[in-house]
Amino acid sequence: MQVFRETGAYLTGHFRLTSGLHSNQYLQCALVLARPAIAERLGRELAASFKAEPPPDLVVSPAIGGLIIGHEVARALAKSDNGPRFIFTERDSAGKMTLRRGFSVSEGETAIVIEDVVTTGGSTREVIELLEAAGVRVLGAGSIIDRSGGRADLGVPRVALATLDATSWAAEECKLCRQGLAIEKPGSRPG
Repeated sequence: MQVFRETGAYLTGHFRLTSGLHSNQYLQCALVLARPAIAERLGRELAASFKAEPPPDLVVSPAIGGLIIGHEVARALAKSDNGPRFIFTERDSAGKMTLRRGFSVSEGETAIVIEDVVTTGGSTREVIELLEAAGVRVLGAGSIIDRSGGRADLGVPRVALATLDATSWAAEECKLCRQGLAIEKPGSRPG
């Protein structure tokens, strides 16, 4: 959390999270990951949590938030040019998570899913479901930050470099909305 404070990535105010929940705290991982040396260090630390031998075939992240940290985890796990591939998912025009840009997976491959921040785990679960539907065995999931206080169930073992029990509310129950405070949407998805 110290690196989030030092880089101005820990924000307070009134925010609409990617999950749709509202919160008085926001972690802008892009500001932390904009520093390559920090991104590399966090990637190494997260990769150390996945000591499977052999390493997974794939490291997969949902775009956009998971791109940099996922790539850094894949780099840290790569012991040679035959190390894990890094690929990412994107939402299609209907909002469904999909593989694009020529990325493909094969039945029998193994993967870990890496995200920047988990709040409800929705995006990570969508990636896991996409991979499992294609016959990929998902070994686990990881994130820099777990905002759920450890409660988000992803259906696979998971790790986080830091766990917060951040306050969040459904939009209709938001105390900050009731106070009339303007809301910000700093995440990667519009709306």
